Amino acid sequence: MSTTDASLVELTVPIRYSSDIEEEIMRLETAIRQSSALAEVYPPRWLAIQLLEDDPALLAEVQRSPWGEEVIRALEAARAHLRQHYGNDVPLVVADFRYGFVHSLVRQVLTRTIDQRITTSDRIDRVVMHRALGIPIFLFFMWVVFKVTTDVTSPYVEWLNNAVHGPLTNWVLALLQLAGLSDSWVRGLLVDGIIGGVGGVVVFVPVLVALYLMLAFLEDTGYMARGAFVMDNLMHVLGLHGKSFLPMLLGFGCTVPALYATRTLDSPKDRFLTGLLVPFMSCGARLPVYVLFASIFFPERVGQVIFLLYLTGVLVAVLLGILFKHTVFRHYEESPFVMELPPYRLPTLRSLWFHMWEHISSFLRRIVTVVAAASLVIWLLTALPVRGEGEFGQIPLRNSAFAFVAEQLAPALTPLGFGSWETSGALMSGLVAKEVIISTLAQVHQAEDDSTRSAPTQSFFQDLGTIGLGFIEATLDTLRSLPLIVGINLLPEEEEAPPTQLTERVRESFARTSGGRGDLAAVAFMVFVLLYTPCIVATATGRQELGIYWLLFSVFGQLSLAWLAAFIVFQGGLLLTP
Repeated sequence: MSTTDASLVELTVPIRYSSDIEEEIMRLETAIRQSSALAEVYPPRWLAIQLLEDDPALLAEVQRSPWGEEVIRALEAARAHLRQHYGNDVPLVVADFRYGFVHSLVRQVLTRTIDQRITTSDRIDRVVMHRALGIPIFLFFMWVVFKVTTDVTSPYVEWLNNAVHGPLTNWVLALLQLAGLSDSWVRGLLVDGIIGGVGGVVVFVPVLVALYLMLAFLEDTGYMARGAFVMDNLMHVLGLHGKSFLPMLLGFGCTVPALYATRTLDSPKDRFLTGLLVPFMSCGARLPVYVLFASIFFPERVGQVIFLLYLTGVLVAVLLGILFKHTVFRHYEESPFVMELPPYRLPTLRSLWFHMWEHISSFLRRIVTVVAAASLVIWLLTALPVRGEGEFGQIPLRNSAFAFVAEQLAPALTPLGFGSWETSGALMSGLVAKEVIISTLAQVHQAEDDSTRSAPTQSFFQDLGTIGLGFIEATLDTLRSLPLIVGINLLPEEEEAPPTQLTERVRESFARTSGGRGDLAAVAFMVFVLLYTPCIVATATGRQELGIYWLLFSVFGQLSLAWLAAFIVFQGGLLLTP
């Protein structure tokens, strides 16, 4: 046969489906051929199969074409018949037959050695994706992540806190004294506003570095994709599928990229429902608040408290997903879930650093911009007199504009156990960014580090030496903290550090507003922070991705749910405990 003759030969590999599917394909072909506008552009059989697989672009084109109504009626009848016959989504059934054909064809033309049939990834998947073991293994990995972020990083958090509120504050005070501004409002602006606000958030950078490194490690190894498959059955309970788990998992890092990740979902119902549930995956910005309050009220169980908070967010998302599935989204069909699993691989340090730095640099930019701006606004409101006597920057905090606004909101929080203007003001500023809650508490309580004030004056180079030595000690303590992941403590026994002014005043404030049940009020407060409206940036992203209707539903729904959940925790705790 010549080359010309060979080019005229059409080589086809027909894919034959079951008799029921083939019958419906033939009926659709007949309806498509009645529309010459469609039959002249697309092969009728190919178009029929694409319509059965819910191709949105082709479906829209069919609806606009002549005789399109006949094709749509035939398509709906075919879907109903096949769905009743197979008890599953039609696109999934068609894809299953196609993959079965491909698998059969590959077995005929591809020869493998015995060692190649079962790869290392396959052996690992038999364990980590096991029906019974998959979810416990996933929860174990999440437990390791939170133990690392809470216990292992604590030496670095303490070191950074001492550096910010020690040498750095001393340097600023020395410069102000040289400039003759030590007794002016500029001192309050720099020390209370900038260092007290921004510094209170910066000290938790090691916690977030550990969190993002651990998540990047799990993602680069290929386990994150397995997590989506492991959680697929749970996602179906919510009316979603495993692919929706990935945006929700990103929500543990930051709500903003998690909302953007919903764009990868094909169904509008999947995008909207996932977008509504993402904010309940506790973002990294909330973690410093949990660490602070768990350290104040539950110092012996910090890791357990934080882990339970994260699980609470997941549980709330599950319950809301079930509720929405049977109410708001009850008329929507579930979409099929097909995803390729990457092979397991060992992450590189460069890759881990890139993923971690991408998130941490964003967090640092927020500190420089959003947190710094919010801290300055809060300081300005605390320095602005609205009652009593006093000049700008030199007034009792109770007489400030900030206290006046916060006092109007405090009564709504009284049934929750933390109805003080200091706490309501912190939650109000938390709408800007959750990290600002800590800086606001430090400012309104006018808290300084006791160790800093009592430390002897040192020279600049002595301070540098103290910072360097503290870093080395923190690194050694961090290495000794690694066995804490499995419950082994190699750290030397130390005397309990004296509480700082912030911890003392927060504890006193919650004891006063809760009638002596500060620990219970602290749990209610952390639950409120977990559930209430996310930051301004996340809200703006929700407006862009979900639309104004779903955004308003989400914002007011989260705020109401947070109040109700905190109310149940506090009042229920009072009833159940003597």
